Amino acid sequence: MEFSGEKTHWNLVDEERKHINLPRRFSFGNNEADSDFTSARTSCVSAASFPLWPISPETPWTRSPVRASSSPPLLYHCLASLHRSEGNIFSIAVTNDFVFTGSASSRIHAWKQPDCTEMGYIKATSGEIRAILAYGKMLFTTHGDYKIRVWDVSLTENFRPKKTITLPRRRSFFSYGKKNNQQHRDSISCIAYNHKEKLLYTGSWDKTVKVWKISEKRCVDSFVAHEGHVNAIVLNQEDGCVFTCSSDGTVKIWRRVFRESSHILTMTLKFQPSPVNTLALYLSPGECILYSGSSDGLINFWEKERMSSRYNHGGFLQGHHFAVLCLATIKDLILSGSEDATIRIWRREAGNSFHSCLAVIDGHHGPVKCLAAALETEEIMMGLLVYSASLDQTFKVWRVKVYPSEKETLEKSEANDQNSKTTDCKMSPVLSPSWVEKKIQGSDF
Repeated sequence: MEFSGEKTHWNLVDEERKHINLPRRFSFGNNEADSDFTSARTSCVSAASFPLWPISPETPWTRSPVRASSSPPLLYHCLASLHRSEGNIFSIAVTNDFVFTGSASSRIHAWKQPDCTEMGYIKATSGEIRAILAYGKMLFTTHGDYKIRVWDVSLTENFRPKKTITLPRRRSFFSYGKKNNQQHRDSISCIAYNHKEKLLYTGSWDKTVKVWKISEKRCVDSFVAHEGHVNAIVLNQEDGCVFTCSSDGTVKIWRRVFRESSHILTMTLKFQPSPVNTLALYLSPGECILYSGSSDGLINFWEKERMSSRYNHGGFLQGHHFAVLCLATIKDLILSGSEDATIRIWRREAGNSFHSCLAVIDGHHGPVKCLAAALETEEIMMGLLVYSASLDQTFKVWRVKVYPSEKETLEKSEANDQNSKTTDCKMSPVLSPSWVEKKIQGSDF
């Protein structure tokens, strides 16, 4: 293992990188007089702004209801676009202090959050880092030798990560010749961590899921989860439920047997033959919604019943032209990255199945492979930092401002009226980007 703190030379594609600390004001429209921020993109795109593609006859589900918003729902601005020719970026992990990226090379790059100053990189002995997960001061990474490494990233000032664990551990001299059942037989594609039980879950292209007890540094359970590649794992931290998806077109729900290490299958969500590439979980008090992105371009979602704890299909979101490769949830927002090189930001209305597409971010030149988001502020508008990586070998940072929904605005307005407090807020008109019209008039897909 080698760590380098030396600055590497990244090509800054966007000059906005120099203006990372943006003021609160954003530019609107194409006003050239606004010198520093004329490239700031704005969007008031709802799902109704885009043509709807025909649904496959084999699709048994109904599209989620969509609503168009008369108010400007979202602003976004590309802060940085970084390119390096050392292979595709497969994974992103975000902590309070850092952003980590894993790629086809053996280097794990670290960036200071939120200004994205490069801190250096960790160099492991094996490349192909397809999955990264950060929790507290621990960073979990998967490698091309089918092993998992755990790093201590607690030293934030000088940033000197230390490798603490390699899973599975190196075999002793007396164990050679015996079959090693603890190691995966193919690439480890996904990773998840149970905070309470301190269990690490890894899914692989060898069709298995393995469960690791970090404190004991060993594999405590291993089971064949799917008939195809295991592409994603997410956990419900409240009840310990494990969700997996696969290229075999299924989503499965697993539950750990009480006081044991084994896991049992509780439900299979099989809906279409299309491979399922990614999962995301939305959690709020009394609500749990599972989202899945598949190769047919659809995002299906299931809602958990309070009484039976069953997951019922609530509908699907349609908008992407090609496969959905990554999903992320934060607050009431769902972010999706696709093979069509776009990122879509959706908002779900509380208490129902209505979804609105707030924006289509058309900044990458290749399939968007991974996404991560961090909350900046919740004052008036919700502020996010969105990190995206594409198979065009670029890593982009977006600053996103989301206006409150009409329902939230109405509730706040009524509360202000009751308290006899009025606030006048004048907003500049927000126009849809010019590329929206181009997409509508003639799509290349």
